[in-house]
Amino acid sequence: MRSLNLSDDKAAPLKVLCLGAHSDDIEIGCGGTILRLLQDYPQCTIRWVVFSAGGVRINEAQRAAELFAGKSIVGGPQIESFKDGFMPFDGAEIKTVFEQLKQEISPDLVFTHNRKDSHQDHRLLAELTWNTFRDHLILEYEIPKYDGDMGQPGVFVPLSAELCEKKVQFLMDAFQSQQPKRWFEQETFRSLMRLRGMECNSPSGYAEAFYCRKMVL
Repeated sequence: MRSLNLSDDKAAPLKVLCLGAHSDDIEIGCGGTILRLLQDYPQCTIRWVVFSAGGVRINEAQRAAELFAGKSIVGGPQIESFKDGFMPFDGAEIKTVFEQLKQEISPDLVFTHNRKDSHQDHRLLAELTWNTFRDHLILEYEIPKYDGDMGQPGVFVPLSAELCEKKVQFLMDAFQSQQPKRWFEQETFRSLMRLRGMECNSPSGYAEAFYCRKMVL
């Protein structure tokens, strides 16, 4: 497969915006890619925004952001408190957060949810991402779930076996409140990365995959 680099100068600061509806979405959807970007682009800066976290989930979101991105996050993770499952009913307030982000950052790359995701909160954030960042490279990540909405993404980021294991271990370390859920298991995350790695012929056999609806070459 042919591949593209985001920048010819890997010392140049790459600006990334990560958007997640819930406190583990960014990490599940693109955690390995974030680790890979920070490895390949050491000067990368990240805005990290979580829209729903409360109680113990706030601490988990902060812990996970530190594990995955650490000091690369500008100003620390931004954690909002919109109610899980009710975001479409809080659309105006969430849109205000997006409008503020637009004034503060013009990212080179945006990670967000897939517009066809079965979860209503995820779909809303995807729509507002496209509505707000209209002239930016947007990659939509995937979240495995009980609804069974996995599709056919077309953009792949090969990951080393070491980065895959780091992603899985960080997830299990940070999000202990989620481990009683039967789908939140190490093999769930490894299996999806293995399938996507097979689809893109990754040298390690592992990859994360994304939907890209518009790209200028």
